[in-house]
Amino acid sequence: MRKRTKLLLAFVVVLTVFFIYLFTVTKMEEPEHIRLSDQNLPVLQLSDSLSVCGDSWMKLNEYGLWELFVQGDPYTMGFKNGQLSKNLVQYQEEAFVAQLDKLVPSRFYLQFLRVFLGWFNRDLLNYIPKEYQLEVAGISKSASDEFNFIAPPFQRIMSYHGAHDMGHALQSMCLVGCTSFGLTNDYSADSSVLIGRNFDFYAGDQFSENKIIAFMKPDDGYPFMSVTWGGMIGVVSGMNLEGLTITLNAEPTGIPTSSKTPVSILARKILQYASTIDEAYAIAQQYETFVSESFLIGSGKENQFALIEKTPDKIALLHPKENYLAVTNHFLDSSMLLNGADSLSHFVNASHYRLNRVEELIDSTGKFSVQQVADLLRDRKGTKGANIGLGNEKAINQLIAHHGIIFKPEEKKVWISAAPFQLGAFVAYDLNEIFADPQAYRSKNLYLSDDVIAADAMLQNEEYTNFLKYKAELLKIQKGIKEERDFPKEELDAFIPLNEAFYYPYQVVGNYYFEKGEFALAKIHFEKALQLEIPQESEYEELSKLSKESNELMLKEK
Repeated sequence: MRKRTKLLLAFVVVLTVFFIYLFTVTKMEEPEHIRLSDQNLPVLQLSDSLSVCGDSWMKLNEYGLWELFVQGDPYTMGFKNGQLSKNLVQYQEEAFVAQLDKLVPSRFYLQFLRVFLGWFNRDLLNYIPKEYQLEVAGISKSASDEFNFIAPPFQRIMSYHGAHDMGHALQSMCLVGCTSFGLTNDYSADSSVLIGRNFDFYAGDQFSENKIIAFMKPDDGYPFMSVTWGGMIGVVSGMNLEGLTITLNAEPTGIPTSSKTPVSILARKILQYASTIDEAYAIAQQYETFVSESFLIGSGKENQFALIEKTPDKIALLHPKENYLAVTNHFLDSSMLLNGADSLSHFVNASHYRLNRVEELIDSTGKFSVQQVADLLRDRKGTKGANIGLGNEKAINQLIAHHGIIFKPEEKKVWISAAPFQLGAFVAYDLNEIFADPQAYRSKNLYLSDDVIAADAMLQNEEYTNFLKYKAELLKIQKGIKEERDFPKEELDAFIPLNEAFYYPYQVVGNYYFEKGEFALAKIHFEKALQLEIPQESEYEELSKLSKESNELMLKEK
């Protein structure tokens, strides 16, 4: 008994030491800075839509886009940003954690994930420039205490900057699947560079409700704009005052063992300090990333664009052979492939299929206006105009985008989509005018009202109404399947026509019948799904397997 007690005591001591060690190595310390307080920089609410903090401000425009202007040293910029967007910082974290709860509903696994991410990010600060640590420290003063059980505010906000990177490992959940393209010369109406992109990072509908168009004027580097959200200082889509643009596309990646520089932080560094493609490439070479990414760089100075493809081990710079370049989610340079993992089989996966559709539309359109770039970003069809269902990952517009964006870098103009997805109006901004006198825009429209691209007509027709009904019914049925509820056949039959060209409702209903032991009905629905465009080979194989199992179980019953 005494020996057992000693062993138990030794185990407890070892466990305690382990957790002390784990807490020590996973804790992120804020960089030293001159502390500011609400009293140093109070927020003044000058109207229902305009808030001011010192020389910085934020307001809401009539299209539902938040417009933010911030300037100063890194910590002060972050602090003012946080004070002005405090409600959005807290709302965004609530939306993000709520989506995480849906994906990881078990509290035990959520706690495990928290510990794992803490361990994974233990060296994160070694790979993030000090100025961005300071900026995050400033923003973190506006974070909610509600989520301190996850980590302290600075550590949480800093770690969230790797969320896009971690989404690579969750691509089966359709968190990342972006499309970008550049056009120039005979593919552009006035021969100048045009760049379009959809940022298909999906973390729930709530996550994309409050988009911030941030206009940043740091003490060091170039002034720039980016499309962001509360608490985010990294860049996923942006342009600086030199006319350099950057957008990100996720690429096939191996399983990382520890964090390095988040790709949004690298993009921020490029946007803040590069004015040409070569300068952007030189900065990209200096930083290690823990996932693979493509960076489409546009240069108004050079009237060119190029693609930086980067893995944790390699980097390449691709200049287009044609006067256009389209990018989805696979490498264009074959030397960047990971052990042949991205090689094409007979099955055309979502990334290759979507690239084919982009190139098909570029070839058929010819010379593009800004309006036609928006039209391409909104395209919901498959190759040759096929109806592949709404929300299909093979479509350019998957109806999950956080935002669509269009750049005309030579003129320093940018268009950003208002909600929902890419369907709302594309609101235009001129960086030359804004940064020439940012304080003047406190009292007048920041956007170019004459250049706004109207919302997609889809928003006014039955197709969109049915899509919203489809999403609501889908959630209801998926929840019902988990709870082992019964659904009348009439209700399931009415669900499928809401999005009948899409394979997924057939799969969901097939799963329901399979779980209920109604294998004949399950097989009918699985077979119907298999006749439609399925995004990934793994999904096709899973459906084929379920169809075969349904058939075998059906025959056993006879």
